[in-house]
Amino acid sequence: MPVNLTPRDVSADLAGFDSVLIASCPVCPPMCLAMQKEEPFIEFFKHGTKTRAFEDYIQSTRDSLEERGVRTGVFSIHTPTPMMCLWTKGQRARLLKRASDYEAVLILACDSGTESAKDALKDTDCQVFQALDMDGVINATTSIHFPLTVVMERHDESIGAGQAT
Repeated sequence: MPVNLTPRDVSADLAGFDSVLIASCPVCPPMCLAMQKEEPFIEFFKHGTKTRAFEDYIQSTRDSLEERGVRTGVFSIHTPTPMMCLWTKGQRARLLKRASDYEAVLILACDSGTESAKDALKDTDCQVFQALDMDGVINATTSIHFPLTVVMERHDESIGAGQAT
């Protein structure tokens, strides 16, 4: 079961920064946003393995920051086992290297991913902010529709998770 992640307003947290790297986990955040928007998780022939709802969220976050003159970049964590929020030393080193040109990192991940990012960047001046509140777990049914479209349907018995928006 993935954790439920709900976007929160981070504009006040990021005020005053000239550069922000948006770092994302490839599993729970895309699934949650797809279910919240009632959109497919994957539409392989339209978007490859990317989730449109999640990519739209990242782009709207970038647009909002760039309108204020903030330089942005995007970084994705590639986990060796997609259902685990465990980062290897290599992942932490990749984030450390990529974040070296930024004042802040906006992490789109669960609490575990956020703590991993903070740990990776602990010896730098780069500040880490979590963009998604973790408020429970989700129980969902996955179905595959023609042509290679993956849809996640949320169950009402999700634990601690708020209603889809």
